[in-house]
Amino acid sequence: MPFRKEPPHTHGAVSRSAIVLVNLGTPDEPTRAKVRTYLKQFLSDPRVVEIPARIWWFILNLFILPFRSGQSAAKYRTIWTREGSPLKVFTAQQAVKLQAMLAERGHQDVQVAMAMRYGSPALPDVLDRLKEEGVDRIAILPAYPQYSGTTTASIWDAVFGHYKHVRNIPELRLVKHYHDHEAYIEALRANVQAHWDAHGRGQKLVMSFHGTPKRTLELGDPYFCECQKTGRLLAQALGLSPDDYLVTFQSRFGKAEWLQPYTAPTVQELARAGVERIDVICPGFTSDCLETLEEISMEVRHDFETAGGKEFHYIPCLNASPSWIVGMAEIAEQHLIGWPTILTPAQVEARRRDAEVGAANAARLGA
Repeated sequence: MPFRKEPPHTHGAVSRSAIVLVNLGTPDEPTRAKVRTYLKQFLSDPRVVEIPARIWWFILNLFILPFRSGQSAAKYRTIWTREGSPLKVFTAQQAVKLQAMLAERGHQDVQVAMAMRYGSPALPDVLDRLKEEGVDRIAILPAYPQYSGTTTASIWDAVFGHYKHVRNIPELRLVKHYHDHEAYIEALRANVQAHWDAHGRGQKLVMSFHGTPKRTLELGDPYFCECQKTGRLLAQALGLSPDDYLVTFQSRFGKAEWLQPYTAPTVQELARAGVERIDVICPGFTSDCLETLEEISMEVRHDFETAGGKEFHYIPCLNASPSWIVGMAEIAEQHLIGWPTILTPAQVEARRRDAEVGAANAARLGA
């Protein structure tokens, strides 16, 4: 089995630590061709679609991609910004601000990089770049608070698959989930409360999570239960009673039964029952994206209003809000324990001396 060429070894080089913040991904442009490329990579992942490969290849290439690529591209164009895809823009901001926050908390020796599971910057490319920069301790931080085999496990597949072809593998730490982490729940609470302070409070708070086929729950995927726990903890933090909020699931695809209750029919039922205002938040998404800005804030809003609802308030994702950057830093710190990310003056001096010795040895070997 061939291994990738290792970067040149530098005597006396200091090992470094990094956090890789990994999000799902996005097309590079809101065009039919770019969306097709993205969807093909995404929907070809056996973690995402658990259908026998030969059968799924025909369904994907003959039916889904030819029709859905254009439809999805049109939807992406409704949310695209001057800077690009909102998901990529917000994830990049999170990475920059997380590194700055960790530095403020004393972790000067930690680099934070952004990667995408599908699309660019591709996770394998980011891992290669970090190796070239001398990083040999990496913590993988998924942008998914709730674990699912369809999302988080797919990141692990990509990481392990990449390092199958690497001779000198860095030390790895994998953040599985943080659906019930106090810092994450507090960031959500602060986000909802800030919206209520500015716009008032609705009669119901709908917490809409991305759906998965019901079959995944029956086969042992913990995602449904972790979403329910996030919803319960957020409701408690906001002082809500069970009648004040609902946990629902969106983005159903295909004819199979998915996790329920479904978001769109639920908000329609609320409107028909006389609920005039609802607030909707998507706790499972840490960055706004197509599923929140178009599906929820546009499509589900339309469903609620056409069913008789009066006010639909979409509460944006955590994005790069100060409370979430603090929350990410607290989550990251727990997974950096034991790594030399905080340098004392003595360690800084020791590193300087090591570098000098390494340079001298390299010069002597080259003589």
